[in-house]
Amino acid sequence: MAIETSLVYNIVLWQLHLLLLLSCHDLNLANAASGKWDLLMSNIGISAMHMQLLNNDRVIMYDRTDFGASNISLPDGKCRNNPKELALKIDCTAHSVEYDVSTNSIRPLMVQTDVWCSSGSATSDGSLVQTGGFNDGKLMVRTFNPCNTCDWQEMGDGLVQSRWYSTNHIIPDGRQIIIGGRDAFNYEFFPKTASTSNVFSLPFLQQTNVPREENNLYPFVFLNVDGNLFIFTNDRAILLDYTANTIVKTYPQIPGGDPRNYPSTGSAVLLPLKNLRSQTVQAEVLVCGGAPKGSYLRATKGDFVGALNTCGRITITDPNPQWTMETMPLARTMGDMVILPNGNVLIVNGAATGTAGWQIARNPVLSPVIYQPDNPSDSRFEVQTPNAIPRMYHSTAVLLRDGRVLVGGSNPNELYNFTGVIFPTELSLEAFSPSYLNMEFANLRPQIISPASHLKFAYGQRVDIQFTALGLLNRDLIKVTIVAPGFNTHSNTMNQRMLVLPRGIVRQVGRFVYEVSCVFPNSGKLAPPGYYLLFVVHQDIPSEAIWVKVN
Repeated sequence: MAIETSLVYNIVLWQLHLLLLLSCHDLNLANAASGKWDLLMSNIGISAMHMQLLNNDRVIMYDRTDFGASNISLPDGKCRNNPKELALKIDCTAHSVEYDVSTNSIRPLMVQTDVWCSSGSATSDGSLVQTGGFNDGKLMVRTFNPCNTCDWQEMGDGLVQSRWYSTNHIIPDGRQIIIGGRDAFNYEFFPKTASTSNVFSLPFLQQTNVPREENNLYPFVFLNVDGNLFIFTNDRAILLDYTANTIVKTYPQIPGGDPRNYPSTGSAVLLPLKNLRSQTVQAEVLVCGGAPKGSYLRATKGDFVGALNTCGRITITDPNPQWTMETMPLARTMGDMVILPNGNVLIVNGAATGTAGWQIARNPVLSPVIYQPDNPSDSRFEVQTPNAIPRMYHSTAVLLRDGRVLVGGSNPNELYNFTGVIFPTELSLEAFSPSYLNMEFANLRPQIISPASHLKFAYGQRVDIQFTALGLLNRDLIKVTIVAPGFNTHSNTMNQRMLVLPRGIVRQVGRFVYEVSCVFPNSGKLAPPGYYLLFVVHQDIPSEAIWVKVN
């Protein structure tokens, strides 16, 4: 008890110190500055084409092995000797790194086969499973466990079908489903079972494939609250019962009929799931950006068509679902959508003309936009502070535990090209801090003091969360959210998911100390098993998260 009291006392002193730095004026998040950018590292050695945050607060990144030599050497004199490699048969440089958020440092990692344009997800045990790639990597499954000295482990022929530009998602039993990819009009599972050892045909993927242009790669996949999978590709979507390989619902075409998937490359999110105790939990999907029909082929000929400036929003659980269209303040292709701890969505990176592909986009969109899904339809978008670094093809963005968004990558070139090109290969790493991290909101910001991080919770389990807050607490504006960190590549963040936990009343239990009782989701259909970031949010200002394992 003495230790706990001391801990609370120290936290309160720290928060009071912050308050001394603030001016005494009425605080309003809506009127705050629109976020800020910080350069974390100018050179991480590779271009961060793929990203995944793990539960040790380290981010795994990689690009591809056939770029040639990277800017970071493998440790201890290691070299990769691969006679099947298309670039360097013997390569002593790394094409994957681990970024430590706490120390702002990089550790080089070793991949054996080509991971270019692959897919993955963090698994229920906290490891990263990554699938497919190019050349000798197209049938590979690779795993990475979060530890100080761990490196990639590879399983040859872990897949039945070659997977390049496919999408992964965790399903309620903790396995991954791998869907689509180039010339892969089917899906499969990992790990395999006796009944799922082969591939399952999905003609919908072929029906949405446009000759010479595709526009159906990296499909947007979300686990619906009924356990079926919402799959959007090109300009339309289905609801798939993957256990019976049956389409249970066909959604209307998105208005306008323009493509939203690679290479036209829009982005999509499952909006936060709420009211988890109701008999019918509502699920909504938001699809934003992309490029008009024919843009890819025109871009390859030097004609860069303006990107789409529309978003489509649809309640996928409705008996008669219909799209509602909204207009973004900035047209964008190759944007990344990141769900923030307060339930808003950050749209960042990308270009205003052209499409994904080698050097076929122009006019980088430097200003992020925040989408506020609960606002009236005419006031949902808010333009943020622009970045100075173009983040074009092969850019990435993921949410961190402290509420910042890690941003990296951009390489629209076939190799590492730093000169003589319009958009050089980008090796830097940045953080975007939304305005909720401004110092002026320190008195509104909760700080979790219990439970401890990394505890395990069962489905339906109740948990008492204690937190501190120094300012006047509006107990009606407290919510607790959990976020599944996603695997991000090519504007597709796989397995990204937020749930707002049901809560009881907020009680004051000490000086500046409050307690709220919450209940975890009751099944893997709502929250697939695994590690989540848990935030306490007060008036849209989030705490730093703790890790929780839900199963």
